[in-house]
Amino acid sequence: MTTDEGERRPTFTELDALSTQELRQRAFAAAEHRRDVGFFWDLVKHLRGSEEFGSDDGSAGGLGESISGVIDVANELLGRHDGSLEPLLRARYIDYLSS
Repeated sequence: MTTDEGERRPTFTELDALSTQELRQRAFAAAEHRRDVGFFWDLVKHLRGSEEFGSDDGSAGGLGESISGVIDVANELLGRHDGSLEPLLRARYIDYLSS
């Protein structure tokens, strides 16, 4: 399988062999390149403390539309998590990098 730029996509096995930190860096870089605020919002809504950023209707209203602002919020919340979400985060990163 190839990306929009014609590069070969890594396989699940290749991605699963990477550290969670490497997966995060790759997924964040891809989402930033695509300006995919939805990826970050989907990630943030599963992290402890995210309720202070969302709006009453469940949208990303509190995050704003700035991709750099959303990345900052995601990094802040990821810095707070205790590691219990690592399997969920790894799966999300791998899924995003595979699509």
